[in-house]
Amino acid sequence: MKDCYLKEFEATVSSVKDGKFVVLDKTAFYPKSGGQPHDTGKMVRESDSKEFKVVFCGKFSGEISHEVDQEGLQEGDKVKCSIDWDRRYLFMRYHTASHVLAAAIEHETGALITGNQIGEDKTRIDFSLEEMDREKMMAMESKVNEIVDRGLPVKFSFMPREEAEENPRITKLAKGLPPAVKVLRIVEIRDFDINACGGTHLANTKEIGRIRIVDLVNKGKNNRRIYFTLQ
Repeated sequence: MKDCYLKEFEATVSSVKDGKFVVLDKTAFYPKSGGQPHDTGKMVRESDSKEFKVVFCGKFSGEISHEVDQEGLQEGDKVKCSIDWDRRYLFMRYHTASHVLAAAIEHETGALITGNQIGEDKTRIDFSLEEMDREKMMAMESKVNEIVDRGLPVKFSFMPREEAEENPRITKLAKGLPPAVKVLRIVEIRDFDINACGGTHLANTKEIGRIRIVDLVNKGKNNRRIYFTLQ
């Protein structure tokens, strides 16, 4: 939530369920949520250097659970953890790019996000829009890449829910802020966008590369979908 560039860390196993589902006393693995896929990586037990691959990570009943590829870890084991950085960094690029694109669409049309899914090959954003001008949407590509090229810094801050609700621009989600979250993490792209978000992000828009819009889809009444890739 504070340092998306943290690749390695040390932790202690808090509990193990069914041999393969491991909860740590602290973690930097991102659990699948908010349209962003989970991190993968590995845990290496300090006592014997045995390696356990992390194949899935999710949040259940308030705890982040790491699924490993084999049994053997026990409560109290100390582990050195490392994240599959290439995978994580790709999702960071896609997630920050999604904020740039969603903000540009909202500025241009007033449309809000109704869904999103980050992928390894392409990412989609669904948004509320009655009519979709395909030519205008495709032209959005050059506009968002101009924003990317400006090299805008991306900053994090934290805000009580009550304060966030006073700012209508704090979220681009059509369904509003998640009701269970009391303190929101705010992602600000300087001089361009501010948004409540719990995902991983870049430190600067320049790291995105190039955004390429590859498809536009009509998903029904007031629901449009845009697919994009990164280059």
